[in-house]
Amino acid sequence: MGIRTRMIINTTIMPMADLAPNTALLRLMTWLSPAFPVGAFSYSHGIERAVHDGLIHDKASLQDWLVELMNHGSVWNDAVLFAASWRDADTGGSCLEQSELGEAMAGSKERHMETMLQGNAFVQAIGHWSGRDSGAAQMPYPVAVAMVAARNRVACEPALAAYLHAVVSNLIQGAVRLVPLGQSHGVSLMAAMETQIVAVTERAASSSLDDLGSAAIMSDIMAMQHETQYSRVFRS
Repeated sequence: MGIRTRMIINTTIMPMADLAPNTALLRLMTWLSPAFPVGAFSYSHGIERAVHDGLIHDKASLQDWLVELMNHGSVWNDAVLFAASWRDADTGGSCLEQSELGEAMAGSKERHMETMLQGNAFVQAIGHWSGRDSGAAQMPYPVAVAMVAARNRVACEPALAAYLHAVVSNLIQGAVRLVPLGQSHGVSLMAAMETQIVAVTERAASSSLDDLGSAAIMSDIMAMQHETQYSRVFRS
């Protein structure tokens, strides 16, 4: 798979020194809201196939799956890339190395599509805050969010926690429809995942690119098999 990463241009939004109190919080909530137009609702991260094969069939099995993704799988790698990208952007860097790594580490065609298309859509939507075209970009989703957060002086850990919360929430909402689970089970699971989100945020915030690595093999297999599934709801 070739690397097609290009730098984002014109994504620096108003400096935080010029923003009213709590504006950073409001922007972070908006950028990671389900309503933000990145198309996150279209992706299941291979969970649709895992439900199809009976690997995820109730709240407990879904929680185990998410915990593995966050600690040993692709979500962990995204958290490491996020933290590294935030530090690079905070010192004026272009996040090019992190972008190339993030794209190269996509384990399947649809996993690549999931992270790159969301990243590109995020960069384009950010133009509404800068009041100008944010330019063409090819950048993984966690790298794009981290870069924008750093350039707007949103602290790394709150931004990363919000990012992970959005990812987990999206996967849970997909599983609520697929398993199916009740909405009350979904909310209960979000509450149960808070401890994991906080722990992974703290660990990733002090990580380096040397900490990249995934051992969630079954998740990768499910993502690959989903590509040829006869009938499906989600794009990944």
